[in-house]
Amino acid sequence: MDMNRFFSKAFFSAALACSALAQANVTEVDRIVAIVNSEAITSSQLRDRVIRVQQNLQKQGQMVQMPSLEVLERQVLEQLVIEQVQLQQARENAIRVDDAMLDRAINIIAGNNKFTLDQLRAAVTRDGTSWERYREEVRKDLMVNRLREIEVDNKVAVSDAEVANFIKNHPEALSNMEYRVAHILLRIPEKLDEQKVKALQSRAERILSRLRDGEEFTKVAADSSDAPDKAQGGDLGWLERARLPGFYADVVGNLPVGEVTPPLRSAGGVHIIKLLEKREGKSIAAQAVEQTHARHILLKTSTILSDAEAQARLRALRERIVNGADFSELAKASSVDASAARGGDIGWVNPGDTVPEFEKVMNALAPNQISDPVQTPFGWHLIQVLERRKQDMGEELRRNAARNILRQRKAEDAHDEWLRQLRDSAYVEYKLENADE
Repeated sequence: MDMNRFFSKAFFSAALACSALAQANVTEVDRIVAIVNSEAITSSQLRDRVIRVQQNLQKQGQMVQMPSLEVLERQVLEQLVIEQVQLQQARENAIRVDDAMLDRAINIIAGNNKFTLDQLRAAVTRDGTSWERYREEVRKDLMVNRLREIEVDNKVAVSDAEVANFIKNHPEALSNMEYRVAHILLRIPEKLDEQKVKALQSRAERILSRLRDGEEFTKVAADSSDAPDKAQGGDLGWLERARLPGFYADVVGNLPVGEVTPPLRSAGGVHIIKLLEKREGKSIAAQAVEQTHARHILLKTSTILSDAEAQARLRALRERIVNGADFSELAKASSVDASAARGGDIGWVNPGDTVPEFEKVMNALAPNQISDPVQTPFGWHLIQVLERRKQDMGEELRRNAARNILRQRKAEDAHDEWLRQLRDSAYVEYKLENADE
């Protein structure tokens, strides 16, 4: 996973923007609106989240296309249910985020958005929420992200044959075009039969008829789509063509800007796609880059290993190495990274392959020099640079880009299916008036 992208985008744009809460002046008795397994979702939680969505859409200039409050409440309640199920599963998997881990994550969010910690705190407060609530939102995001890594992302594999086949059959996928796409997804129900197929087709045709009659796509998506992004009008944002979900990449290539596709069937459901904008992005061209051959020793903090203790252990290991001990042997004995079996060797590293905290220190080291303890989102490291070289990376960049595209597509498909199964396995009792049964 691209941790830098995760911290800069997923947390700041989602957690900060979505943490903007209006302070309602109306006193309302808190009541239970849903039960998820053994835990309750209350009316105050639902009200707060609805206000977040409304404020976010208002900032995007989409308030006029908002669905009715009744529809929005049902959609938001389902989002809260799915979040609750994931957090429950994370706790069952013993996934915990202590205050030290949370502090590191928030410092990274601030740094990646060119804020000091005080500036980030001020921005959060300015948006109408407390710093404590923001911290808890980030804590939940970290838990859910770690759960996804364990249950989905770490299980996705892409073979060399798949990469070669992708490059051969989809040369246009590595072009420099970027697209802004909105979509409506109608999920295929379980135990599909002829009657359900006809109902799904009729539903899709009714939606298409509304669009052809001039209704705004964002409004129709908000009250009709089954996708998680329906509250944002189905807008997927700017994406490289190859990073679009599934067959969307093939569709948008020939779709005029502003046009809407007819209903399209896939294994996951029925899709209606609109191309909002397109532009040229960065191309993948042959280029020489400086690679670094490095190795490291990683210690992860936990309830039994504090930050101070991890730093002290690494300083002691560094002292032993400086005095003649073998880095490789100490890495095998001490490091908790997968590279430990190779003596901590992570091979040749390209710019951007590691998180910024690691890369910054690594780039400052001379060959054979050993760093002081370095903190990253993964833990504490000792880093040693072995050598550097200039390498023509054109073909390798293409292979890496293709591999990342395939991994992302597989991960998204696997995550959707995993999330559906997790949701279906949960006991959910709705107590909100007019909520779906």
